[in-house]
Amino acid sequence: MDKLNFDEVVARSLKIRARYHELELQHHGSEWTVEEDALAFLTDAALVGRLTMSQQRRWPAGTDAQQELEHKLGESLWWLVVLAKRMGIDIQIVLEQFLTKTEKLVGK
Repeated sequence: MDKLNFDEVVARSLKIRARYHELELQHHGSEWTVEEDALAFLTDAALVGRLTMSQQRRWPAGTDAQQELEHKLGESLWWLVVLAKRMGIDIQIVLEQFLTKTEKLVGK
């Protein structure tokens, strides 16, 4: 499988989120708010923690922790892209700024 470029990640993420908004309107009469999206992200991020413990054999698992962990890591990245866009933040710019600032702090 080829690796994605970041522009493609953003475009595909937003297209998927738009489809979910359509489903929310269809099933609930309104789209999720930014706060609801943030809560969904936090729920998935918490699951990353639990699945990591399971994958590292520090928590009992009844399922395929590796496969679920991979899915939740991808989903968490997707949520961050979506949240940034909904809040008017360019995720690529802020990631670049963070990396540059942190590299200066810890040394390249």
